[in-house]
Amino acid sequence: MAKKQFKAESKRLLEMMINSIYTQKEIFLRELISNASDAIDKIYYKALTDDNLVFNKEDYYIKVTPDKESRTLTITDTGIGMTAEELENNLGVIAKSGSLAFKQENEAKDGHNIIGQFGVGFYSAFMVADEVIVTSRALGSDEAYRWVSRGADGYTVTPAEKDSVGTEIVMKIKANTEDEQYDEYLEPYRLRAIIKKYSDFIRYPIKMDMKTSKPKEGSDEFEEVVEEQTINSMVPIWRRNKNELTEEDYASFYAEKRYGFDKPLKHLHVSADGAVVYNAILYIPESAPFNYYTKEYEKGLELYSNGVLIMDKCADLLPDYFSFVKGMVDSEDLSLNISRELLQHDRQLKLIAKNIKNKIKGMLQSMLKDERDKYETFYKAFGRQLKFGVYNDYGMNKAELQDLLLFTSSKEKKLVSLDEYVSRMPEDQKYIYYAAGESIARIEKLPQIELVLDKGYEILYLTDDIDEFAIKMIMNYKEKEFKSVSSGDLGIESEADDKNADNEEKENKELFESMQKLLDGKVKAVKASKRLKSHPVCLSAEGELSIEMEKILKAMPDSGDIKADKVLEINVGHDVFQALKRAYGSDTEKFNLYTQLLYNQALLIEGLTIQDPVEFTNDICKVMV
Repeated sequence: MAKKQFKAESKRLLEMMINSIYTQKEIFLRELISNASDAIDKIYYKALTDDNLVFNKEDYYIKVTPDKESRTLTITDTGIGMTAEELENNLGVIAKSGSLAFKQENEAKDGHNIIGQFGVGFYSAFMVADEVIVTSRALGSDEAYRWVSRGADGYTVTPAEKDSVGTEIVMKIKANTEDEQYDEYLEPYRLRAIIKKYSDFIRYPIKMDMKTSKPKEGSDEFEEVVEEQTINSMVPIWRRNKNELTEEDYASFYAEKRYGFDKPLKHLHVSADGAVVYNAILYIPESAPFNYYTKEYEKGLELYSNGVLIMDKCADLLPDYFSFVKGMVDSEDLSLNISRELLQHDRQLKLIAKNIKNKIKGMLQSMLKDERDKYETFYKAFGRQLKFGVYNDYGMNKAELQDLLLFTSSKEKKLVSLDEYVSRMPEDQKYIYYAAGESIARIEKLPQIELVLDKGYEILYLTDDIDEFAIKMIMNYKEKEFKSVSSGDLGIESEADDKNADNEEKENKELFESMQKLLDGKVKAVKASKRLKSHPVCLSAEGELSIEMEKILKAMPDSGDIKADKVLEINVGHDVFQALKRAYGSDTEKFNLYTQLLYNQALLIEGLTIQDPVEFTNDICKVMV
């Protein structure tokens, strides 16, 4: 029979598809197995309306057979098969899908879902094969036909012999090149891995002959034998009844899918049947992957369409702030693109993503309320991501996340939520007070916390570099504003404190002005402190940028000359201030020395860098002699 040519547009599509539609060559096996599954499904559909046709699932399977010597890979199915006309229509015209046409004809019937819809998956075989030979015998026919093609140059259809109904596809695998090792598609264990990855949940058995070791009869020795094995699991865990599944089943699935080397803290099995139909299993990991907080980390859930893996990591299903969640989603309602590797951003996908986001938040809230130890374990690993979610996108998600945040409490010395803090605030407390620093130990030594603690108020200790940025973005919680202990006005100073400070300001106005001139460009002002009790000096900040935020921003590349508006506060009740006053009136050199020492002391307390350490040590020596 003379070779037939593909239509011009089909030829161009074939060339484009082989070279660019699919990003990974291994996808070809997924496509051919999916087509084989569809062919068996079609018999099932016919059995629903044909009383003479009995569908016994045990009689149907898919067989994958590699042959290294002949460099062929064969995929056989016991499906509905194709007539000569169907071979012409389905394989001779690219992008005409027999499965799609069958699905449309049987739309109203119950039964399995047909996977193939675009009619191009078959041609992915040409990514790995020089020649493809399809031999098929249709259900109800005694005749078989063979379709042969070497790709874009055309095809032939001729009569053939085949004992049983179904289709056999033989691919003549390409020779290796410098860039590609096609031999891998002839290795049983590599093929097994691809099947497990993409087609593990195809509903019919996928069989292969595999080598295995067995004990010799009547001997302690082992011998290598070849036996037919079913490679795929067939029934996915997410389609099983939840009541039949145990914690161990979910943990095993987590390990089998290599979602992590840890054990999941919590899982959620979702079966949604509403505006959009999908199944999902979501996991909260116990620990963060080593690269979680790097650019290299790739978020996303596994995405299946009717049990066939479409994407390893579908990022669109998770908001960034929940990127730690592992798991999978399977849906029949997805609008797939031509390669079944990417998704159109349609209504179904957005609905699934929205539902999953709400499910994750609900799971975390449940952990926080009922399994506090588990939640705190999770929070130590991923709390930073939640706080970044609050800060990111101009605080767009702060209402979504603020109830999930935890900070260390000055009272309880453990993590508390904002709700817990506010619920026990005294009636006279106006603000939610916080202190930021590198560690709890360092914060507890800050002079600025003295007055707040003396009032009996609780302080939230912020030790993560993102903490204060998140708090600034939230601004207030349950109508209570946040207030840094280092802010210029704490809002708790007594009238007596205010009056004393004002009197000292007036009385020592020239002294403070002289100190400010000496520290020109370093501090915005020098003033009498209302907050200090036992310490002689501290720095406070005016404006939105705190001293701790300045430190964090300066540590970043290309940060520029970022500075908080610092105020040097002097404890006028301290003996050091009396020494400062005496020097101001009698010894200008000593006054300048004391001013520089107090400023540098305040920098050290804040963990800021002293501009000239040598000069600072020399100044200390001058005081000592």
